[in-house]
Amino acid sequence: MRDDGHSTGTVVVSFLLGGVIGAGVALLFAPRSGKETRQRIRELAEDVKDKADDLMGEVKGRVAKTIESGKEFVAEKRSILAEAIEAGKEAYHKEKEKHEHTK
Repeated sequence: MRDDGHSTGTVVVSFLLGGVIGAGVALLFAPRSGKETRQRIRELAEDVKDKADDLMGEVKGRVAKTIESGKEFVAEKRSILAEAIEAGKEAYHKEKEKHEHTK
């Protein structure tokens, strides 16, 4: 997927919004009674809300998973860095002791 400055979420929301607007306009111009038109608009709004809720749940799940992966990555790298610092300290002290004994 190429990165052209638009996130997937923005594209999906734009698509849904365009669909809602298009469906709303189609319903308003359809040859139906006002009561039938209002009922169809209500049903469409409920359907869009349900789909948006599903999408938000999916996005939240992905974000939570990504955050957890990030935390694990940071913890792993922090552990490696701590071990490297400790090894460096030990090497420094050993070299320091060598030079103190050779004086």
